[in-house]
Amino acid sequence: MQLLMVLLTIIGGMGLSIEAGILGPLGQQVGHFWATFSIFGVGAALTFLLMLFFSPRNSPSFFKQPGWQLLGGVLGPGYVIILTIVTPYIGIALTMIGILAGQILKSLIIDHYGLLGMPARKVDRKRVLALFFISIALVLVATQ
Repeated sequence: MQLLMVLLTIIGGMGLSIEAGILGPLGQQVGHFWATFSIFGVGAALTFLLMLFFSPRNSPSFFKQPGWQLLGGVLGPGYVIILTIVTPYIGIALTMIGILAGQILKSLIIDHYGLLGMPARKVDRKRVLALFFISIALVLVATQ
């Protein structure tokens, strides 16, 4: 099961690279905010249709959840705006490695302290080494 989840994650990451490649040129043509809006508008419409047909009808109310859990709705557009702005200037590879470095750094902090309701997973040498290698990749691709 874990291997399947890792493969799905890799596929999701590939989708992010495609999204960055689409957003960069779109942002330059129609503006960064319009490009971001188009991505979220299409995504919201698709998600709505999926909810209509596949969402459980007896799930807890969305509005009864803690407000901090809705921050993803704020973070998502910020992330997409950054992709839209930087990708044409630094390329998809450097953009994705930079995003990955930021994700790993913050993920290690969240895991280590068990933040955001996640179970604590202590940072060990292997995880720090992984972050180090991602940082090396960032430097190598940036100095190309």
